[in-house]
Amino acid sequence: MNTMTLEGYHAKIEYDPELDSFRGEILGLNGGADFYGRNPKELRAEFKKSLHVFLEVCKEKGMEPRRHYSGKFNLRISPELHEQLAITAQAKGKSVNTLAQEALRQVVSNVG
Repeated sequence: MNTMTLEGYHAKIEYDPELDSFRGEILGLNGGADFYGRNPKELRAEFKKSLHVFLEVCKEKGMEPRRHYSGKFNLRISPELHEQLAITAQAKGKSVNTLAQEALRQVVSNVG
């Protein structure tokens, strides 16, 4: 995944062939904020501008800029995978929840 980080905020970067430019979308916000640039230097500068405009609007409206996450979500998996997960967790002396958290933590640490 192509990401860019600035001031603790993360953006997904994709190439837009119609504009012959890169588009960034700031992730995890209570609204939408995107930016464009033709090269990394321009992209980073536009990221900073877009982020600061978004943060200023949030301040003016008295809203939290980051989306709130409860720490809970439902995950649908096949019964076979569920069984394998439960058996693996038991064998390791862990709960299914702990084992899943460890696996998810490993995946997200490889992205940033």
